[in-house]
Amino acid sequence: MSRIRILFLLAGILSLNNPAAFAQGAGIEWDTLNKEVMRLYRAGDYKRATVIAEKALKVAEENVGPAHPDVATSLNNLAALYKAQGEYAKAEPLYKRSLDIKEKALGKDHPDVATRLNNLASLYEAQGEYAKAEPLYKRSLEIWEKALGPDHPNVAISLGNLADLYRAQGEYAKAEPLYTRSLAISEKALGKDRPDVATTLNNLALLYRAQGEYAKAEPLYTRSLAISEKALGKDHPDVATTLNNLAGLYRAQGEYAKAEPLYKRDLAISEKALGPDHPDVATSLENLASLYRATNRPELAKPLEARAAKIRAIKR
Repeated sequence: MSRIRILFLLAGILSLNNPAAFAQGAGIEWDTLNKEVMRLYRAGDYKRATVIAEKALKVAEENVGPAHPDVATSLNNLAALYKAQGEYAKAEPLYKRSLDIKEKALGKDHPDVATRLNNLASLYEAQGEYAKAEPLYKRSLEIWEKALGPDHPNVAISLGNLADLYRAQGEYAKAEPLYTRSLAISEKALGKDRPDVATTLNNLALLYRAQGEYAKAEPLYTRSLAISEKALGKDHPDVATTLNNLAGLYRAQGEYAKAEPLYKRDLAISEKALGPDHPDVATSLENLASLYRATNRPELAKPLEARAAKIRAIKR
C-alpha cells in the first residue's frame, strides 16, 4: 500500500506586524532578509532560506530585543522552514515562543496570534499528534472568522487544515464540507490558479481516494498539479507531493505504467529540494519500492527499502 503525503496550508511564513503599535522595527536589513527568505521558501529552496532566516532572527534580536513582534515573525519563519525539512524538534520551541510573544504584544484574539496557532497545529498534525492540533486549529478558525469575516482566505486555511485533521482520523463526513467551503472561499478570494487552491484540491482528492472514489480524485489531483507547476515551478516540493499522490491513485487501480514515472519524478524533486534524509524522501523511496514489488522486481525494491529504513531511524 502506498503512502500519501499531505500539503499544509500555512498563513504565509511572513506576517505583518502592527506598524502603529510598533513603529521602531527591526530595521531595513531585517526586512530585506525576510523578503529573501520568502522568495527562497516559495521557490522550495529551504536550505538556503534557513541560513538567511537564522541570520534574520539574529538581526532582529540584536536590534529590538527578544520580545519584539519582529522577532516573533523571524521565529515563525524559521520554524516553518525547519518543519518543511522534517526537523520538528527544532520547529516546536520556535513556534511556541513566537506565539507567546504575539499573545503578549497583541492580545489573544489578534489575527497574528491565529497564524501562530495554525502553524503550530500543523506541526503537531505532521507528527500525528491530532489531539494537540485540533484545539489550536479550532481556536485559529474562531479568531479569523471573528476578526476577518467568514470569507477571508485565512478562514479557508483553517477550514482546510481542520479538514485534513479529520480526514487523517477517518472522519470523512466531517472533513468534506470543510474542504468544499475552504475551496470555495479560496477560489473566490484568490482566483482559481493560486497555490492555496492547489493545496486544497490535493487534499480533497486524498479524501475521495481514501473512500475509494477514484474518479472524483483524479481530476482534482491533475488540476492541483497543473496549478502548482505553473505557480511554483516544476521542481517545487509541493509539485512532488501531488505527483506522489497521483501516482498512488494510479497504483491503487493497478495502473503501474502510469504510476512509475510519477514516483520517480517525485523522488528526484524531493531529494534535490529537501535533501537525502528528509521524511518525504523516505516516503518516495517506500512508494517506488512498493511499486517494484507489485510488478515483480524485488531486486530494485530492496535497496530503496533499506535506504528508507535508515531515514526513518533518524531522530528528529
